[in-house]
Amino acid sequence: MTDADEPTSPADPTDFQQRLRAREPVVGHWLSIAHPAVAEVCARDADFAVVDTEHAPTGLDAVANAARAVEAAGEAVPLARVAANDPVRIKRVLDAGVGGVVVPMVESAEQARAAVEAARYPPEGVRGIAGSRANDYGRELAAQVDGDADPVVIVQVETERAVADAAEIAAVPGVDALLVGPADLSGSLGIFGEYDADAFREAVAAVLDAAHESDVPVGTLATDDEDVRRWADYGYDYQIVGVDAGYLAAGAERARSAYEDAMR
Repeated sequence: MTDADEPTSPADPTDFQQRLRAREPVVGHWLSIAHPAVAEVCARDADFAVVDTEHAPTGLDAVANAARAVEAAGEAVPLARVAANDPVRIKRVLDAGVGGVVVPMVESAEQARAAVEAARYPPEGVRGIAGSRANDYGRELAAQVDGDADPVVIVQVETERAVADAAEIAAVPGVDALLVGPADLSGSLGIFGEYDADAFREAVAAVLDAAHESDVPVGTLATDDEDVRRWADYGYDYQIVGVDAGYLAAGAERARSAYEDAMR
């Protein structure tokens, strides 16, 4: 078998983890549609892409196919947001071949440790051992279990309680980054969508300061160009710069507007 004939393996998350930890400005896309063609198009201009399984009807087959598409597009690392901080959900998306997980609604160091343990094999974690796409269907199982590379673990800060405990959450070994969910956090503060409000800005600043004490980066999700500029001004270390469905909607709206202007 030649090198060209050898089966491809899921993207190695180690370099991405190192870039995150160095607080390089990595850029990602959010995949709510998760069709492989959409994932491939988006991933070509990204360092990572997150397949959402919390607020999107994305099954495991779609996660695996999106991961294949992201890998085919270039150097981006495929990640998946799980529906909950649950070891079974985390295990299953990792077995589907993504390079790491985004875990929602983490509010304490205990919950952060549970997420890390769910992503790691014993003795450091509780992830079940089995042949899967993640280890070339068992061909690389021993190397994966015994290896030094661990999946990326990003935990989401989305509530007032999480803001208060951000320092302890960030200090948990194995947490690679925090991700502020702006919609949920602003809702938790009683100011949904008011991203320029003092209370929201103060909460974000508190998370940034707390995480940086442990040299842990903090990112967030933008939904348009205005958000990208706003979050850069806030001092986030990295961004997910948009959502696949949003790109389609924005393009459709621009096309309709251009048509209407031309026909006037």
